[in-house]
Amino acid sequence: MEYKDYYKILGVDKKASADEIKKAYRKLAVKYHPDKNPDDKLAEEKFKELNEAYEVLGDAEKRKKYDEFGENWKYYEQAGQQQGDFDWNRWRSQQSGGGQYSAEDMFGDGGQFSDFFEHLFGGGFRSRAQQGRARTRRGGDLHASMDIGIEEVYAGGTRQINVNGQKLNLKIKKGMTDGQVLRLKGKGNPGMNGGEAGDLLIEVSIVPGAGFELKGRDVYLEVPVDVYTAVLGGKVQVPVPGSAVQLTIPEGSDSGRLFRLKGKGLPEAEGGGGVPGDFYVRIRITVPQHLTEEEKKLFRKLAKREL
Repeated sequence: MEYKDYYKILGVDKKASADEIKKAYRKLAVKYHPDKNPDDKLAEEKFKELNEAYEVLGDAEKRKKYDEFGENWKYYEQAGQQQGDFDWNRWRSQQSGGGQYSAEDMFGDGGQFSDFFEHLFGGGFRSRAQQGRARTRRGGDLHASMDIGIEEVYAGGTRQINVNGQKLNLKIKKGMTDGQVLRLKGKGNPGMNGGEAGDLLIEVSIVPGAGFELKGRDVYLEVPVDVYTAVLGGKVQVPVPGSAVQLTIPEGSDSGRLFRLKGKGLPEAEGGGGVPGDFYVRIRITVPQHLTEEEKKLFRKLAKREL
């Protein structure tokens, strides 16, 4: 059975913070996601490997157990690499704390991962007294990430996703925030010996697009305004997702001026929670192109008066 270096799989240092591990996983999960690599077995295996690594390193307790065990891997090799032959007393005697973990402590919520994961967390290294006694275990959770557009945040909607060959309709709730996690109960790895299945955890990333910028629930957008409206005042249409808002531009407005549309940012979360953000419009004055000679004369007259 091959030792798996989960840090190497995620491309992070062993001293990486939880946030660094999370970011590395999200980046690689997007790259190797089956939806982006259809019929690519190598990408599929890589995606499973990434999920397994994050299942361990993304959980503080599992990571602690994995780190301690990793330093003592040579003792497993000395045991002949046979399931059930690992000498727990010998392993515990090496610990400065006199045996911080028993064999039972090492077993987390297992799933159908690699042999290495199953041995370490799913019951592979059982004490001799436990051998032959089947245990019911919940399946491990699966982790995934998903990008959604700003329009979906305003209006909500439904996405169809593919999980282990099964098509599921995923509800996108109105007012979701960047980094929010959706939980699909029972859609993770199957349980062992009749145990319940794990959950599928999907972390949402909002991709604003089309010139929009997000700061929390506030939305920023630069809107072009012609020089005549900027000088004389007038109205411009602002493309707030799901609606069109008329913004009044006072006469003599400079380029870069910021206007606030209160409550027009990301809506409050569906079902309550949070308050709507604001929508900020920054105007950018545009200069007319392809002027006629008559129009240029008028501008020259205005320039002379200004001087």
